[in-house]
Amino acid sequence: MKGKPSSGYRVFQAVNTILMIFVIFITLYPFIYLTAQSFSSDAAVSAGKVTFFPIDFNLDTYKYILRDNQFFKYYFNTIVYSAVGTVISVLFTALLAYPLSKPRLRLNKYITPMVVFTMYFAGGMIPNYIVVTQWLGLQDSMWAIILPGTISTFNLLVMKSFFAGLPEELEEAASIDGMDAYGIFVKIILPLSKPIIATMALFYLVTMWNEWFSPMMYLDSKDKWPIALYVRQLVEGANNTEVGASAEASSVQATLKSASMLLTSIPIICVYPFVQKYFVQGMTIGAVKG
Repeated sequence: MKGKPSSGYRVFQAVNTILMIFVIFITLYPFIYLTAQSFSSDAAVSAGKVTFFPIDFNLDTYKYILRDNQFFKYYFNTIVYSAVGTVISVLFTALLAYPLSKPRLRLNKYITPMVVFTMYFAGGMIPNYIVVTQWLGLQDSMWAIILPGTISTFNLLVMKSFFAGLPEELEEAASIDGMDAYGIFVKIILPLSKPIIATMALFYLVTMWNEWFSPMMYLDSKDKWPIALYVRQLVEGANNTEVGASAEASSVQATLKSASMLLTSIPIICVYPFVQKYFVQGMTIGAVKG
């Protein structure tokens, strides 16, 4: 028969519950605040009256955004950059992580330290800019945003750790059956690696979706901007002149930033529940077997 929990355990549960509620609150409050602002009037937001609930509820801001074709152009650009960048990054990270997970390969003891070195020391912004714009000629191109950050060293090491934990016997059996290294990787390793692939895809997707600094440096054409750069310009007030060009835009100016940030974050929020199971599993396995 199960005994009653001790008083010390009950105190622990109470404190733990209160602490978790507090963590949830401080995590959700920025999102709640943005949502309340986006549905409030400009005057209420400017006066600082909005906290948890909308004041003078209206949809003027969203009506203005939905009629702004440029906003959807930026959104489409972000979808393209994020989708292409995530696929390329996950593919190349896996292609490098798999051989690095094999200690029997002689050059690994030299290549792995070189890869880890890049995690702590970077070339710097100016050398990167020169390489991207002058040597590679990628100025004002989508590839200037995608290629420089194709492989994250941290993500590479996590994926390498996952591959190292897979049973060697599976590869040996496939090799005996006549399968070459590429066949083993595609038909054996990748199907077993769904958790870590989903984890890496989420990491790269979030990074690409929120990227604004590289587009600011490399994209000369405004019609190639991602949505994150547009929102950043709104937050910094760089677009105040354009936003204030009409009476309608002026009436939603204070809520436009909140609505834009909210609409920008919704796709990532919608994607996460579908990969949460793989995300937790992939990170746990990668951490335990690292």
